This record gives sequence, C-alpha cells and structure tokens, in this order.
Amino acid sequence: MPGAGGLDGDLIMSKIQLPETRPVRPPWKKGRLIGQKRPLLPRHDWAIRARLELADNLRDLALFNLAIDSKLRGCDLVRLRVSDLVVGGSVRDRVSVIQSKTGRPVQFEVSENTRRSVLECVASPSMVGSGFLFPSRFHSSPHLSTRQYARLVRDWVSAIGLDPNAYGTHSLRRTKAALIYRNTGNLRAV
Repeated sequence: MPGAGGLDGDLIMSKIQLPETRPVRPPWKKGRLIGQKRPLLPRHDWAIRARLELADNLRDLALFNLAIDSKLRGCDLVRLRVSDLVVGGSVRDRVSVIQSKTGRPVQFEVSENTRRSVLECVASPSMVGSGFLFPSRFHSSPHLSTRQYARLVRDWVSAIGLDPNAYGTHSLRRTKAALIYRNTGNLRAV
C-alpha cells in the first residue's frame, strides 16, 4: 500500500519545497501614538519650569526655555553655539539662526526668563571652554544629541504626570505658537 503514508509518502513530502517561515513581528507602531504631537498647555509649561528650577538644573532649564522661545527643531536647538546667543557677557534679545532642514534663516526673541537661565548656564563651571550651548558629556560628540534631547523631554513630561507618548520635542516647538494663536486668534501673529 504505497499511498497509505508509508515510505512512499515520506519520499513525496521531501521533494516538495515549502516556503520559509519567519516569525511574525508586531508592527513598530502598534500601541503607539503616531502623528502630530500636542503642544504643552501653559500649566504644563509652568510645572516643568518649576521642577527644573527647584532641581537647580541649569542646563535643562536653559534648554527647555530656549526650546519654547525659539520654536526651533531639535536638531537646530542642540547645535546652538554660545556665540549665537551670548555677546559681551549678556544674552541677545533677538537671535537669528540658519535652519539645517530648510537652509533659511529664522529669527526669534529671547524672553527675560530665558536670557537669565541661559546666562546662568553659560556661567557654570561645566561650560568653560565649550563652543556649544549644550555640550555633550561624551568626547565623541561636541553637542547634545537629538536623541538625548528627546529623552530629556520624555523625562520632563513624565515628571509632571503626562503621557510621554503624547508629547515630544516637537511639542515644545509648537507650544509658543499654540499659545499665541489661542490668545489672539490671529494666525499672522504666530
């Protein structure tokens, strides 16, 4: 009985080429919030600032304040040089920076609170000899990486009890614009 699954059945099965199976991985975005991140509300902005001030974290406070004021992308923010903001022992009121993505100049005002925090950060002993406003602690990189900046934002948002998946570095970029639009209703003012 050759067709009863004996030796002949095994011989036939060995000649059939079955497709290779791979383990199925879940999609990278499964369970994640994707798309545009929300801007911070004024109470969130205030809560993060208060925590950074109480912790006496000069670098993070300057980074947070400058991110809100400048509305720069993370890659441009971490590449800011001390000479871009500080001239003659004081921080400029207005700063102009060339964006790396578009190649266009962008100008922004630096608020009094931000000027104070940047000046304190630059005057700290850890900043001696640094050309970048936010230097890296690793010798292989001259400035803070965008990935580390994203981790810091995630920590700040988590510390005030918000979902870190709903906010990111772009949230800081959008915060001031959303606040201006909410108060004036004028898109041109933004």
